[in-house]
Amino acid sequence: MQTSNRFSRRHVLKMAATAGALAMTGGIRGAWAQSAKRIEQLDPALDHILTASQPIQELGSGYGGDQGPAEGPLWWKEGGYLLFSDIHNDRRMKYTPGQGVTIDLEPTNRANGLTRDLQGRLIACEHDSRRVTRLELDGSLTVLANSFQGRRLNRPNDVVVKSDGCIYFTDPWTSPLAPEQWDLTFSGVYRLTPDLGTYTLLVDDFVLPNGLAFSPDETVLYINDTRRKHIRAFDLLPNGTLAKQTDRIFVDLQGDEPGVPDGMKVDVEGNVYCGGPGGIWIMDPRGRKLGRIVHGAPATTNIAFGGDDWKTLYFTSRTHLGAVNLKIAGIPVPVAGKKQG
Repeated sequence: MQTSNRFSRRHVLKMAATAGALAMTGGIRGAWAQSAKRIEQLDPALDHILTASQPIQELGSGYGGDQGPAEGPLWWKEGGYLLFSDIHNDRRMKYTPGQGVTIDLEPTNRANGLTRDLQGRLIACEHDSRRVTRLELDGSLTVLANSFQGRRLNRPNDVVVKSDGCIYFTDPWTSPLAPEQWDLTFSGVYRLTPDLGTYTLLVDDFVLPNGLAFSPDETVLYINDTRRKHIRAFDLLPNGTLAKQTDRIFVDLQGDEPGVPDGMKVDVEGNVYCGGPGGIWIMDPRGRKLGRIVHGAPATTNIAFGGDDWKTLYFTSRTHLGAVNLKIAGIPVPVAGKKQG
């Protein structure tokens, strides 16, 4: 009987250890995350934006990993599909509703943020080549930016195009292992005119500038600082640069749960969507927190509006692609031959 009791006790301890190992590797944690998925309403105004009782869709998984996440979702309206970056695996993925995820292109120089210009050409922020590129309609590639004042860019991260065709992108300084004399030593946010003739450093006092987005009327540029865990807002001057005296904290997104400000988008009514602790945060144009999409993954890397009506909110985490449905359309991304989709 004693032997049997000892065996049972050892068996229980072994089971506990196994459970602990599963938790460490994500087994139990993953199951908990799935059961914990929900949309939290912090303000009644959230009802106008989405239905909080809807399920959070998981569309794909197994991307990125610890060394580099899924990123840069971009809806390609005329094709009816979503592109997104799988950075660590050096490839671009393609999600088609009803068909799933396939590989669109590899290699990609470990591209991150993606968008389109007014002619519908793909613009990408490439990590390995430390540049911003444009894929021409004939399939050739144009380098838009790879240096500033003779010094190589750090690692361009995210990019957005204004309705006048100007390109704005973030370039966080990530402390290269062996900095060289032609490396920049600061994080920058830049503006590039459509003819590539005017290249302007807009601001250089961010610790890690990441996602950026315009208000619907393009009078305000939002830029988040991942390290400081907040979003800053700037009014724009008529020449497209920032009115520095208007620099302000739009919203603070600090919290104890995993996740920091990263990719960011704005809908047609001016509500701001951004990754943060615990999921995707939704703020009204004044910065008031309306709700949170808790999708169960430890970080939200980027988001995008899509669907025929631009009312699907797609999001990437380090390893997943997901979506929720909205009642308000997002600001469209240009398509080929049109300024708006």
